[in-house]
Parts: sequence; structure tokens; C-alpha cells
Amino acid sequence: MHKIFVYGTLKQEQPNYHIMTDSKHGKALFKGRGRTVDKYPLVIAGNTNIPFLLEVPGTGHRIAGEIYSVDDQMLQFLDEFEGCPDMYQRTIKRIEILEWEGKDDSPEKRPAASTIECFVYSTTSYKPEWLSLTSHDCYDSYGAHGLLYINRLDR
Repeated sequence: MHKIFVYGTLKQEQPNYHIMTDSKHGKALFKGRGRTVDKYPLVIAGNTNIPFLLEVPGTGHRIAGEIYSVDDQMLQFLDEFEGCPDMYQRTIKRIEILEWEGKDDSPEKRPAASTIECFVYSTTSYKPEWLSLTSHDCYDSYGAHGLLYINRLDR
């Protein structure tokens, strides 16, 4: 199993969360909530209002999201869904644990430290003007920013 940190449309109550719960894609177990140890710009960009974590460490905010444990099948599906490695790149980042709800974890499987390493989808493939977009610390498709995510089926 692999730890993955999601910050955008794959989070609970977001437009693509159903992917995380669809067993035909593999197994994904919610473990808790966290935020990146380092700051990054999280912008909403493009004509379909996609959230992008720009690979510019030290700029922006510490990004809030959710931690999942996923199997190989789900990780492969997420790579394809996220357009990895062209649109997004999957890298390991340090995540500060804010809440741990891994109820199925035995005590020896629970993280002993306050941070863990997780895969995160970020991008180096962005337009330079995206750096001047508003940077968010937490993504919500339905947020006050008014930039509703446009689902793939509706594009």
C-alpha cells in the first residue's frame, strides 16, 4: 500500500471523490487529514477550473488535504486520471498529520511521527502567468472564489 495526499477534486465532498470510493479502480482507505510541510502555490487554472499544485516550493501556502492508503491498482489508475507524468508529476512530499483516523491500523501501523511521506500530484508543466493567480491553502470547488470545477464529462 502507498500513502497518497490529495488536495483537490479527489477530496471528500469534491467532484471527483467518487473515484476514491469506486473499488473497480482499486482500494483507497482514508487515513486522515494533513498539510504540506513546505509551502506551494495552489491555483485554480484553465478554462475548466482545475486545481494545480505548482512545483515551486517555498512559495504560496502550506496546503491542506487528505491522506489515503492506496493499492497498486488505485495508484496506477490515479496516475492515468491525473495525466502523470505529462500534466502532473507524482513526487514524494512531507505531510504534517493534523488528524489520523486510520481506524483499521493496529498500534504498530500508526505513524509515530507528526509527519509522513506521501505521494502528491504537482506540476512543473504550467503557464508562467499561473504564478500570478491567487494561491489557496485549501481547495473547495464550491468555494467563495466562484471557480466551479467543470467535470470531464461536461467539457
